[in-house]
Amino acid sequence: EEYFVESGGGLVQAGGSLRLSCQASGFSFGDLAIGWFRQAPGKEREFVTAVSWSDGNTYYTDFAEGRFTISRDNARNTVYLQMNSLKPEDTAIYYCATKDEDYRYSDYVRPELYDYWGQGTQVTVSS
Repeated sequence: EEYFVESGGGLVQAGGSLRLSCQASGFSFGDLAIGWFRQAPGKEREFVTAVSWSDGNTYYTDFAEGRFTISRDNARNTVYLQMNSLKPEDTAIYYCATKDEDYRYSDYVRPELYDYWGQGTQVTVSS
C-alpha cells in the first residue's frame, strides 16, 4: 500500500519553532515534487512551499520565505518543513502532497494539480 504520513505538528508559543515531516511508505518520491499547503479554519487551502525530489529545487510563498525551510532526506524518503519564528497566523492544518515535477512556480501553488494528499497535521501557535 502506498501512502505518506505527516507528523510533527503541535502547540507552540509565538516565536517558537516546529519541524514537520512527510514520510512516504510503499513508494519513492522519485521524480515527484512534494508540496506543503496549509488550511486555517474558514480559509482556503494555501501553498506554503515545495521541493522537486530529483534536483532539490525549492519554491516558497512570500510568507514562508526566510522563516520556513523545506528539505528532503533521500535515505528516509522524507520531506521536512522547518518552521521558525512562528506567528499566531501560522495556525492551520498543514498538509503535504505530491505532483509531477515541473519548473513553473505558478503550477506549484495550485492545489488542484496535486494528486495525493496526506491526512494533515495541526499546528497551533499561541500569542
